[in-house]
Amino acid sequence: MKNRPLAHIFKGFTAITCVVAGGLLPGALTAQTPSANSSTPGYRNAGNSLPLLGDSSAVASAEERRLGDRIARELFRDPDYLDDPVLADYVQGVWQPLLVAARQRGELTPELDERFAWQILLGRDRTVNAFALPGGYLGINLGLLGVVSSRDELASVLGHELSHVTQRHISRLIAKDSAQTPWMIGAMILGALAASKNPDAGNALLVGGQALAAQSQLNFSRDMEREADRVGFGVMTQAGFEAQGFVTMFDKLQQAARLNDSGGYAYLRSHPLTTERIADMQSRLPLGAPHPVARAPLMHHAMMATRAKVLSNPGVDALRVWQTQADDASLGNAPAAQQAGILYGAALAALQLRDVALARHNLARLQTLAATDAKSAEPLRWLDAEINLAARDLTPAQRFDLATRLGLTAAPTPPLASLRRPQLMLQTQLALQLNQPALLNAQTQTLQTWLTVQPQDALTWQALARLYAAQNQTLRALRADAEAQAARLDYTGALDRLRAAQDMMRASEVGGSVADHIDASIIDTRQRQIEALVKQQVLSP
Repeated sequence: MKNRPLAHIFKGFTAITCVVAGGLLPGALTAQTPSANSSTPGYRNAGNSLPLLGDSSAVASAEERRLGDRIARELFRDPDYLDDPVLADYVQGVWQPLLVAARQRGELTPELDERFAWQILLGRDRTVNAFALPGGYLGINLGLLGVVSSRDELASVLGHELSHVTQRHISRLIAKDSAQTPWMIGAMILGALAASKNPDAGNALLVGGQALAAQSQLNFSRDMEREADRVGFGVMTQAGFEAQGFVTMFDKLQQAARLNDSGGYAYLRSHPLTTERIADMQSRLPLGAPHPVARAPLMHHAMMATRAKVLSNPGVDALRVWQTQADDASLGNAPAAQQAGILYGAALAALQLRDVALARHNLARLQTLAATDAKSAEPLRWLDAEINLAARDLTPAQRFDLATRLGLTAAPTPPLASLRRPQLMLQTQLALQLNQPALLNAQTQTLQTWLTVQPQDALTWQALARLYAAQNQTLRALRADAEAQAARLDYTGALDRLRAAQDMMRASEVGGSVADHIDASIIDTRQRQIEALVKQQVLSP
């Protein structure tokens, strides 16, 4: 079996993980759309017999979320999982408007909005791939971010995957075969994801989960694909993205399908793109609109796409290639966005190689090129801070100047609406380097405020733990570290840290300040909550 092409082994299965091809490519059947009365509970369209939300045959949203949590927990542990604040911030800038539009259109119901995670996980994998998981988790490979030409194309992919979740396609497929237990389905999904990196490992996981024989039950139907196309198109356009992004993304994938099988577009082997679906999206453009063409990338997008490429291929030889491109005499003849991407890649690659002087040189060239591009200001400021924080050679005056540029002061950061996550993480790194009590305390308060709004932000919980440790607040540091583990669904790890905090409390002197008693009460409460979650994991089938 291991010698067979991967696409034949997992034929159609990648659809349940909603790879871009599984989501955007398969299907050539005549579209079937629900009629106006399809909102009636239990209604079925006679053409496709798909259960709609509220149909008693669908898997309960709570059960689907538990299955999604189980899969996401394994992905958080994957060495390829990446929480890069800069890339995550860029993706969120596309993702959040889509969620707002889905709510406004009624596609995202209040029940699903509350119960599902709606969380995006980034992976270093260089394959062009995005996938939806049960429970509202979405995955994006850096390979996808590296090839999309605009925010609009990225929005088309995310809007499609979002629609698979809001239309309950995954739960409908799971409900088709009541003999499939959730753990078998989880094994299938994890096996398909593992196979994209190591076919043998993926095969073993699938066979070990006794799910290979049932994988065909998890293929998204072509009607579902068309529904996700159309709902996703409506969501992305209502969110303010250009409709052409959907069509140009189709065109790009179709062109990739014509390439020889080089491994870069593995999903295309078994998911041919149909011209009918391209025509369907083109027909939705305004009447008389010119044939859509991919817009020239903006500098900001070009830099983010390059960042994805650099971080997905950290080999020394690959990193050195960026400098070769930056030194090419013909670079000045390239479009400004392309120049910006190459110089950004050269600066970031030099940083990865710990050549700070070269990184600064490339950054200076990039700053000159992008001086008049307002949208590039923040990414350049963040890259400048990354380089200077890695150098650790700043004079006191230079550190003060960097703190000013990052907005790090002895007073807590102003309203969080004006704060971006990359800036928050860079502020924390600088505060730890400066190690001044007033700055550490102010940054601690800033993170605490952020976490009241984003309690599932594991990276920020880890940063808060480091700040507490720097201030010799060990008890609070343990609790923050526990919250970081819980945010990644590692409840056992969280419980270990909470128990360590309790042991520390028992070993300390009886009494203590009011603050100590409050911390102890919080830790006791969280321990009971986490223990309940651990039991739930153990008891889940």
